[in-house]
Amino acid sequence: MIIINVLDNFQAALEAPRVLSLNSSKYFSGPYGEDIVFIANDWHTALLPCYLKSIYKSRGIYKNAKVAFCIHNIAYQGRHAFADFDLLNLPDEFRSSFDFIDGYTKPVKGRKINWMKAGILESDRVFTVSPHYAEELVSGEDRGVELDNIIRSTGITGIVNGMDNREWSPQTDRYIDVHYDATTVTEAKSLLKEALQAEVGLPVDRSIPLIGFIGRLEEQKGSDILVEAIVKFIDEDVQIIVLGTGKKIMEKQIEELEVTYPGKAIGVAKFNGPLAHKIIAGADFIVIPSRFEPCGLVQLHAMPYGTVPIVSSTGGLVDTVKEGYTGFHAGAFNVECETVDPDDVDKLATTVKRAIKTYGTQAMKEIIQNCMAQDFSWKGPAKLWEKALLSLEVAGNEPGIDGEEIAPLAKENVATP
Repeated sequence: MIIINVLDNFQAALEAPRVLSLNSSKYFSGPYGEDIVFIANDWHTALLPCYLKSIYKSRGIYKNAKVAFCIHNIAYQGRHAFADFDLLNLPDEFRSSFDFIDGYTKPVKGRKINWMKAGILESDRVFTVSPHYAEELVSGEDRGVELDNIIRSTGITGIVNGMDNREWSPQTDRYIDVHYDATTVTEAKSLLKEALQAEVGLPVDRSIPLIGFIGRLEEQKGSDILVEAIVKFIDEDVQIIVLGTGKKIMEKQIEELEVTYPGKAIGVAKFNGPLAHKIIAGADFIVIPSRFEPCGLVQLHAMPYGTVPIVSSTGGLVDTVKEGYTGFHAGAFNVECETVDPDDVDKLATTVKRAIKTYGTQAMKEIIQNCMAQDFSWKGPAKLWEKALLSLEVAGNEPGIDGEEIAPLAKENVATP
């Protein structure tokens, strides 16, 4: 474990509300002051509530400040050698919040420190990125990754993420040649599918159901499950495009799809933002076979385009995709990442077959319309976050002002969460 100026970095974050003069909003200017709520995201920021207490509150600074700790992915906790606690420059009274024992040998065997554990225990309230993921985190050791007991003791609130509906909109998408809405989706998607098929080298045929996959090539996202499932449904009248980068062995798996299933499957192991947009717009279905998925963004991006999700039943996929209404659920998958569970392969293949049977039917048309009617902007989640943070009762905090989303567009926003 290498810690370089870790205290300086956190002190900079803690000093910022007291000294930075903010003038980017017509509703507010000047420093925030000390009566604020810090939001700490994942294990990398878990020391913030510890330093807040040990350095500031102990000296009468930030007396009323609170910390909301948000878990985006419980799989990454910041487990380090127990001796490294001394490098954190924290009083000994915090040692028990970090103390952790697991059965793994990395980074060392036995007793460790766990940053995320400390962040959870030392914060005032704990959040995560979907209600169903919150339920999973307290359901047991496998999905809570050995912090389930800790989270049960503190409680946790799940709020589904929003997404940038200016970047991901079929009416304005800068990467597609045909823009459309719910009234023109059928013809537009057929044209976009043909363009996509031609671009990636698949036979051009608008009558063939086209499935897309976009994501990191690693165990969490289930690309290995998908690769093993393809053989079980590829004999159907269907095509599939897999886009992603990640572990080299998984990149090789998808690059071999074109050879194994010529004219039926294509794997692109490259970071390609424009192609991600074209898949979201041109595919009929988007498959998300995650072993676990705290929230997921790909399904949020896909549905406004009328692209129907085929998903495993985990985390935010449960909250955002409704079986038979806005997509198809394959059930929960085994979270064990060392091997591919044959039952998961069968469940995924069966669900893909079930989905493509609806292609071209009235039921499919209704699902597409239902998908496009969903609102996945940040407006709803922002209201829930506001309500939750106001419940911490920090002096002077008031509800915000309703308005349009004003965050600047990202330089490039790619559907690979």
